[in-house]
Amino acid sequence: MSDPAGVLADLRAESEELDLLVRELSEERWAAATPAAGWTVAHQIAHLAWTDAAALLAATDPGAFAVEVEKALAAPDRFVDEGAEEGAALAPGVLLARWRDGRERLHRVLREAPPGTRFPWYGPPMSAVSLATARLMETWAHGQDVADALGVVRAPTARLRHVAWIGLRARDYAYLVRGLTPPADPFRLELTAPDGVSGDAVWSFGPEDAPQAVTGPALDFCLLVTQRVHRADTALVAHGPDAEAWLAIAQAFAGPAGRGRAPKGARS
Repeated sequence: MSDPAGVLADLRAESEELDLLVRELSEERWAAATPAAGWTVAHQIAHLAWTDAAALLAATDPGAFAVEVEKALAAPDRFVDEGAEEGAALAPGVLLARWRDGRERLHRVLREAPPGTRFPWYGPPMSAVSLATARLMETWAHGQDVADALGVVRAPTARLRHVAWIGLRARDYAYLVRGLTPPADPFRLELTAPDGVSGDAVWSFGPEDAPQAVTGPALDFCLLVTQRVHRADTALVAHGPDAEAWLAIAQAFAGPAGRGRAPKGARS
């Protein structure tokens, strides 16, 4: 996951796939409810545009970004929703143009970042590769909500490997954001690649001799760490009590602890 060009190419592909889903939508469809409570399709795209703008600010003006972080800390339960609400109120064409422009400008900045550069973020500072991977993860996750709202079944791609990687990398953050102590030992991930994805049949991360591990479908893991599915609705297997506990709180994204999704049987 150390190649900026490769990650950025995959981020562009992920963004363009989502763009294809929404570019021809009617205003009525932009207002369709998604699985995220209170969020429409427009909110999902607005959030991506807002977060791209925040990432661009972090990469180009750390001082100004620090002010935004202070605002987020002052209203941890509102700042994400407020950003989405502002963008969702725009006309669809205006919102699309804002999202496209912001993601292209961010792409250029990350592509041109000198090796070793680290950018501030709402969680730990990130390299250009990590920040691009985080944007890909968010684009895929919010794209899943959009697809669900529109009744579209997306074929999983090899780009999910980036989502799985950042999901494991964010393991300790998921504990710390909840005031918990992370396990001392690293975990092993062994995930079955989606059908039709060329390359290795199993994606492996972490030490081979790790005392605890998680195995199962890569798609299930990615849906879980982006909190798009409940643990009970996955085929993931935890090997060890700490690994099991982690799957109950895992989140690949920075910011406050996510609320997750209810089990399928508990949804209205």
